[in-house]
Amino acid sequence: MESKYNYFKRDISWLSFNYRVLLEALDERLPLYERINFISIYSSNLEEFYKIRVADHKAVASGATESDEETVQSARELVEEINKEVTRQLDDRVRIYEQKILPALRKNHIIFYQDNHVEPFHQQFIKDFFREEIFPYLQPVPVSKDKIVSFLRDNRLYLAIRVYPKKEEKNKGEETKENIEKYTGECINERNDGEGIKVGMEAARPNVTDLRQPLYFVMKQPYAKVPRFIELPSREKNHYLMFTEDIIKANLNLIFPGYDVDSSYCIKISRDADILIDDTASSADLVAQLKKKVKKRKIGDVCRFVYDRAMPSEFLDFLVDAFRIQRDELVPGDKHLNLEDLRHLPNPNKSLHSLEKPKPMKLTVLDEKESIFNYVAKKDLLLYYPYHSFEHFIHFLYEAVHNPETREIMVTQYRVAENSAVINTLIAAAQNGKKVTVFVELKARFDEENNLATAEMMQAAGIKIIYSIPGLKVHAKVALIRRRGLNGEKIPSYAYISTGNFNEKTATLYADCGLFTCRKEIVADLYNLFRTLQGKEDPKFTTLLVARFNLIPELNRLIDREISLADEGKQGRIILKMNALQDPTMIDRLYEASEHGVQIDLIVRGICCLIPGQSYSRNIRVTRIVDSFLEHARIWYFGNDGTPKVFMGSPDWMRRNLYRRIEAITPVLASDLRDSLIEMLNIQLADNQKACWVDDKLQNIFKKRTPGTPAVRAQYTFYDWLNKTNS
Repeated sequence: MESKYNYFKRDISWLSFNYRVLLEALDERLPLYERINFISIYSSNLEEFYKIRVADHKAVASGATESDEETVQSARELVEEINKEVTRQLDDRVRIYEQKILPALRKNHIIFYQDNHVEPFHQQFIKDFFREEIFPYLQPVPVSKDKIVSFLRDNRLYLAIRVYPKKEEKNKGEETKENIEKYTGECINERNDGEGIKVGMEAARPNVTDLRQPLYFVMKQPYAKVPRFIELPSREKNHYLMFTEDIIKANLNLIFPGYDVDSSYCIKISRDADILIDDTASSADLVAQLKKKVKKRKIGDVCRFVYDRAMPSEFLDFLVDAFRIQRDELVPGDKHLNLEDLRHLPNPNKSLHSLEKPKPMKLTVLDEKESIFNYVAKKDLLLYYPYHSFEHFIHFLYEAVHNPETREIMVTQYRVAENSAVINTLIAAAQNGKKVTVFVELKARFDEENNLATAEMMQAAGIKIIYSIPGLKVHAKVALIRRRGLNGEKIPSYAYISTGNFNEKTATLYADCGLFTCRKEIVADLYNLFRTLQGKEDPKFTTLLVARFNLIPELNRLIDREISLADEGKQGRIILKMNALQDPTMIDRLYEASEHGVQIDLIVRGICCLIPGQSYSRNIRVTRIVDSFLEHARIWYFGNDGTPKVFMGSPDWMRRNLYRRIEAITPVLASDLRDSLIEMLNIQLADNQKACWVDDKLQNIFKKRTPGTPAVRAQYTFYDWLNKTNS
């Protein structure tokens, strides 16, 4: 049955989010290099988007794969719509970069050369640097339509170069009347006076190269050997930077002796990076598949061909034919591609200040002498990352390692840091005679190799490893410390449920939260969840909400409760914070609640397929926050007639999370911790510095500060609030 409601397209909504990231580069309140970093993040996000999402749509559009969600025609139309929107956004990125960032660098005495103009005092340096540091690593490869196609590596920058054989000296300037007439043609000024004809002929007169057959080459940029950005000698108070490719362009005549270099432009290929595996395979087969297929990620099908938009059409046409590029794979880019590299842009002006981000704080109640076990045995503990230090969680594991009453440590692993303190502590536990069980999700995209290598290292140390469940991803972020007294008596075990991964690196970048508790009902449910992951029993959950088991029924019950309150004339209230909202079934429930008068605020960082501003969504508001840290926590609030129910956990409201993954959500039962989560939600809804509304056209409408009201920058305001309560 066709729904009476409408939805935003998932990928067009995501592009709206990524555009909001780009808009941070316009915020002059931010330190300059922070603004530059947002251009890098925008560009990196877009690269991954093409490798996964656009690649999937192109596979459907070509008939290579089938989809239950789109037809061949709708996939083609969506790819066209995506490319159109991306082209519009890239136009804005060019303007922001050229008209805002480069002038701001110059104002701060950093001259970032962008064209052929180089000051005379740098020209010899550039020639010498090229000869000594770059030239040995360059290898131009000829391109021809009629020969074997050269393979362009994924996301590598290439220079496409057009040259002409040098004309013999005796033929220089010998142009026949026919050649002149051929090339002047309509360019001759229509005026009949002699001056007009002279102007026309001079404007249209060909270069000597125009009468010769061009040759084309591609040349990979040697960024493994040479940095992308080169610092040139300073002059007075000015510092100078230059792209490596611009140094190469300035010296192409040295690479092609015997040729006249006509022009050169940057190009790059993005390739399909998704890995198709037999999801029903056994663990051993899955490991073998991943080891084999991850290596092929760099040679996937082309999903976009990005080129300098200044490239002439006949040059582009030649490359398209030679590399067998489809027209729907063409995406015009900037003169300088791969701007994700801007995160490595040197800062030679040390007087430029950097952003003072909140520093992770340690709880005073958990100083180095205080046992987390003893504290949590008395009351639940909630940590907010990156405002609180992730070292508290490491200390929690460390206590488990050295506690003689620890019987078993059980952890899920989705994305883990390299050289991880978490993994090292688990290995120490196994070596200390503890039983350690780790569920490893091998299908975490782009982390497959790291997860597999880490799992094999843990297995070698004696840790029991459980690999991916066939047909499912395990996305829950949970840990369980099972304990028993030395004389066999029952003593508290400890559960930890988080919105983020056990990753000390992302714990400094992502805004997440984690709950420690030894409540028996949560501990028992979490133990049942781990048994389920081992395939040992059909679970029953009394307190935890677990996707594919009791999550959807409970969500429906909670929404129905708010609808009933609104129907009774009481306040129905829902606040949902998450990364993405896409599942049509749950969106329909929110539309329905809105129609009954339930007031709903959504704090959705990324994809949001719910359309606000419609008759059926008039009571729904969508807020998006982009700031120093990546908003990653999933927190759900239901008013419940003045006795709020608050939940936190791992899933977004996407179809994949709710129906095809194992996710864990816990109610926050301690009233003080519940109040702190509500405070955080209220602060985020009050943000008037970094928050925007998402309107019915997917525009990011910045919230304006009302005169006379305080400035609220949610991440910093909440950090200050936590700091004041840290006593």
